[in-house]
Amino acid sequence: MNTYLFEHQYLDVAIKRLKAKIGRLEHRLFRLEGKKEKLTTHISSVVFGSKKLFKHQFTKKEFVQDHQSWKELFLAVRNKQVLISGRKDAAAGNFVFTYQPDTNDLHMTSLSGKVVTFSNVVFPYGQEQVNQTVLRQRKCKDKKANGKPISWSVEDHGDYYIIKCLLDVEEEGLANFSTSDGVIGVDCNVDHFAWTDVSKDGNFLESGTFSFTLNKKTNGQSTKILEAEAIALVNVAIQKNKPIVMEDIDTTLSKTGNAYGNKKANRLKSIFAYRKMAQAIESRAQKMGIAVMVVNPAYTSITGKLKYMRKFGISSHQAASYTIGRKGLGYKEKAPQVLRHHIVRHQLPYWKQWWALNKKLHVRTEMFYQLFDVNKPSGNINLTHKKLTEKESKHLKKAFA
Repeated sequence: MNTYLFEHQYLDVAIKRLKAKIGRLEHRLFRLEGKKEKLTTHISSVVFGSKKLFKHQFTKKEFVQDHQSWKELFLAVRNKQVLISGRKDAAAGNFVFTYQPDTNDLHMTSLSGKVVTFSNVVFPYGQEQVNQTVLRQRKCKDKKANGKPISWSVEDHGDYYIIKCLLDVEEEGLANFSTSDGVIGVDCNVDHFAWTDVSKDGNFLESGTFSFTLNKKTNGQSTKILEAEAIALVNVAIQKNKPIVMEDIDTTLSKTGNAYGNKKANRLKSIFAYRKMAQAIESRAQKMGIAVMVVNPAYTSITGKLKYMRKFGISSHQAASYTIGRKGLGYKEKAPQVLRHHIVRHQLPYWKQWWALNKKLHVRTEMFYQLFDVNKPSGNINLTHKKLTEKESKHLKKAFA
């Protein structure tokens, strides 16, 4: 009986567990072998050191023959930059880097405990802010509550190093929020900024554009281009002494909502980095003491196109920026009288009226100049214009039947 119990209560259980363990190990071995094979044929979506250099080990003759030289170059590029985030409870704002404002020396403690010193670290921009932040952090008694983290970045460029200090900069407390003189309305587009100077009464004063191109530009190049144009745009607001009004747009869905559509349209959507544009303008405006206000973007382009484009002889984007500025001042846009009686439901809210008109007047933009005159309230819409296409003519007759 003891032999029987030993076999069924201990040996059978032990054998079952052992088989299960062997099965898990075999499965892990199979996964690792597949991963090993995949590493030689497949390039990961994210490669620190660049995909281009990673491919060179298989495509460049010099690296195929001497793989060790490629490995050294790849590791050098892969590890050329180090970024250490700060801690507000650290005495110097960072447990790895320590900066001495009096001697301009930066000390870095490595993993092995060795201290590396960078001598004469001087920042051409923001040196006073760095010194004040470091000294304030040292004197701070309750660091957990009132401390400020200080991050440091070191980039190896072979013959020299680039050292960056990342601080939390307090916002300008004297930003100009006053709309007593009017505002500057801004409409961000793929290839330009359109702006309009709007008076305090909502009247049109002046308009213009700042053009640029982001096509075939890297992420860094796009950032620099947008920063340069943002400086020019904020300079206009400084000269006029007026705050800036922009749209609050989320382009996330527009980038992913048309995965198999027109290639050119998808490309334009992908490079339309509205958030990057807005950040460039907001950052520059903050430094120069100019306030930036955001408004709901609903129907601003349609309103400008139908109501103000022909009236002031400006582009549809400049007309949109004028509408944005008026919205920032609190004005509501009502449909022109020549179009108002074509709205079936007069009780619709003003923004819904633009939706209804845009649905009816679904024609080419240039035809708006010739279908009706916004300056003639009693005028009619020319539904039989000779320049209308057959499709547009049928649509208009059906919509205004």
